[in-house]
Amino acid sequence: MHVVAIIPAYNEETRISKAIRDVSTYVQDVVVVDDCSVDQTGRQALNAGAHVLRHEVNRGQGGALQTGTDFALEELNADAIVHFDGDGQMQGMDIPRLLEPIIMNEADVVLGSRFLDGKSKIPFVRNWLTLKPALLFTIALSGIHVTDTHNGFRVLSREAASKIRITLDRMAHASQVLDLIKVHKLRYVERPVTIRYSDETLEKGQSFMSGFTIIKDLLKNKFFG
Repeated sequence: MHVVAIIPAYNEETRISKAIRDVSTYVQDVVVVDDCSVDQTGRQALNAGAHVLRHEVNRGQGGALQTGTDFALEELNADAIVHFDGDGQMQGMDIPRLLEPIIMNEADVVLGSRFLDGKSKIPFVRNWLTLKPALLFTIALSGIHVTDTHNGFRVLSREAASKIRITLDRMAHASQVLDLIKVHKLRYVERPVTIRYSDETLEKGQSFMSGFTIIKDLLKNKFFG
């Protein structure tokens, strides 16, 4: 099975090489989508052995994932696609656990969850003011029941990646992916993953206010898009 990791990256020059080395142990190719960084993210990724694509305008994580997915399917003939972050929070050692249901043909999409084994030490504010409300909102909107809606660590089979077209460029893409799983009647399972937080990555991540933007984008896409 030809497995390709897609890493969206924006101003991650100090962390991207380590993320590429980590994920490369478990996949055949790594595609970094440099989302209009103003630092040396793209250069560092290229030096670390990744395929590097660049957006000339900043589109956001969803847009970068779709760009990388198109390249992986069309140019690299990927059989499975791993969505991975470039900031060091995700752990490459979790990839075999996520890949197993795809390899065994037990699922089309495998979703990573921070809540299944309790190893991810999620900060209180992030958990209760952002993640839990997002979970309830997504369940209500899409009707799909999962334990973790805004975890970007996931694996898609080739068939699933071809059907799931991400049109929401920014953070709302995570909920859109779940919605499309239901629309296309794709088989899905969750598997535990460990996310390691730091003060630096928390500062770059989702905030309480960004949750309102996610909800706005989802509602606009659901009812007017």
